[in-house]
Amino acid sequence: MHDPTGTEPGTGAGAFDAGDSGTAPGGASGGLEATLAWFNCFCGVAGDMALGALVDAGADPDAVRDIVAGLGVPGWELVTEATLRGGISATDVKVQVAESGVVRTAANILGLVAGADLPERVRGRALATFGALATVEAELHGRPVEQVHFHEVGGLDAIIDIVGTCAALEVLDVDEVHVAPIAQGQGMIRSAHGHLPIPAPATVELLRGAPTFGTDVPHELTTPTGAALMAALASGFGPMPPMTVGSVGYGAGDRELQDRPNVTQVVIGRSEATLATGQGVQLLETNVDDVTGETLAYTVEALLLAGAHDAWITPVVMKKGRPAHVVSALVDPALAATVADVMLAETGSLGIRATTLQRWPRSREQAEVHVDGLPVRLKVAPGRVKVEHDDAAAVAAATGRPLREVIELAAAAWQRPHAAPDPAVD
Repeated sequence: MHDPTGTEPGTGAGAFDAGDSGTAPGGASGGLEATLAWFNCFCGVAGDMALGALVDAGADPDAVRDIVAGLGVPGWELVTEATLRGGISATDVKVQVAESGVVRTAANILGLVAGADLPERVRGRALATFGALATVEAELHGRPVEQVHFHEVGGLDAIIDIVGTCAALEVLDVDEVHVAPIAQGQGMIRSAHGHLPIPAPATVELLRGAPTFGTDVPHELTTPTGAALMAALASGFGPMPPMTVGSVGYGAGDRELQDRPNVTQVVIGRSEATLATGQGVQLLETNVDDVTGETLAYTVEALLLAGAHDAWITPVVMKKGRPAHVVSALVDPALAATVADVMLAETGSLGIRATTLQRWPRSREQAEVHVDGLPVRLKVAPGRVKVEHDDAAAVAAATGRPLREVIELAAAAWQRPHAAPDPAVD
């Protein structure tokens, strides 16, 4: 790991979404801090390079493996080793798998990730990445998303690359991803569809609207997997954002290049958000007056699975006194089209409106306690402990305790070992 401060970054969990119900707590200083990851793709990016860079920056490989194991898929191994590329020390990540030539549909992979035992941010980021890939493949091949077959990105190694990268971001407690302009090579590459130009059509479509630039390198520098990760996860593109640098990592590509180090660089740091530097988001909304409550509830879940930061329903009265609902979703701009498609499909609406906003997520940690021997997760920040409802409800159902009592017991279980010492006690 390349760490200019001389200390390794700690592991942890995510940041309170601005869309969370209730007030999101800040750090001890009261500031709106965020952990940023800036990917410098001066020599392109692939899935294994992104993962290798994050491991090199301090993401514990064992912690990454533990999270990815939540997929429940056997037959893979994540191997990391130190190497050199163009004289730069980097981490080379290899995913070794038992299978070969397996082709999965987008529906298979999205279902696998949606049902996996993963942290919520890891699941959301992975679904956003695979959703972006599926949308582009559907457009390129003129077929519905659910019928898209993933070839190169459907293998278990590519799945582990994507979910592993999202897991490494979680291990490093990354709240926001930023990306520099992305380099492209030139020439031709062999694929399941025959020979394709470099950059591949899927790569070009995935990076539509993102800054890229060409080089004279006669190889594929940016793969569809790497492009999908950057497009789906980036809060913004451009130079390194203001931050206090904590660590730097380099992920190695497969080959040595003559005139440049074949690595992807990632810089991890902390940023104090201000009103001038909020995270750009889009608010997607549509009005519906002919949708059942059950469909509305399902729509909210579908929007969250598609990558929305938050989704909600508001009752309104429309023209001529008609009772109706506003369906709302808060999304990153890179996922706006994907989430909008889900909103249209699930509600049957004839249109969607969008508003550009800014948000300032505050830091949080995740913890786990036990009530009657059963696990309950919590969101923890200075001055606030919030018990995960689903976990508390499961304990209440299993034990017969009232839900309110389970929530109180879980909060108390966390607070006991973390209570501040009494200053009156010597």
